[in-house]
Amino acid sequence: MKTDLIRRVETACARLVARGERVTFTAVVTDTGIAKSTLYRHPELRTIVEEHRRADREAQSFNGIVVELGLLRQGLEAVATKVRRQEEELRALQRQIATRK
Repeated sequence: MKTDLIRRVETACARLVARGERVTFTAVVTDTGIAKSTLYRHPELRTIVEEHRRADREAQSFNGIVVELGLLRQGLEAVATKVRRQEEELRALQRQIATRK
């Protein structure tokens, strides 16, 4: 996942909140120009939008906290998966370098 896409989505959500507008996938698409399917397909992006949407609806109630924890867990799992994949790629590259010496 490109950090640029994450930054753009986070910035769009922050702008919507600052303007007092509802955070929706459509509003984020309009603000960023990123396709709605991209927002739905990438867990990191989807989690950012859903966090902001839920924050509007559930102002830190117990249920809101439970939902937020679930979303944070989902986002963390997506990041962990990416880190594991990158570590595997790094180990493979290190093995290739070692065999060339």
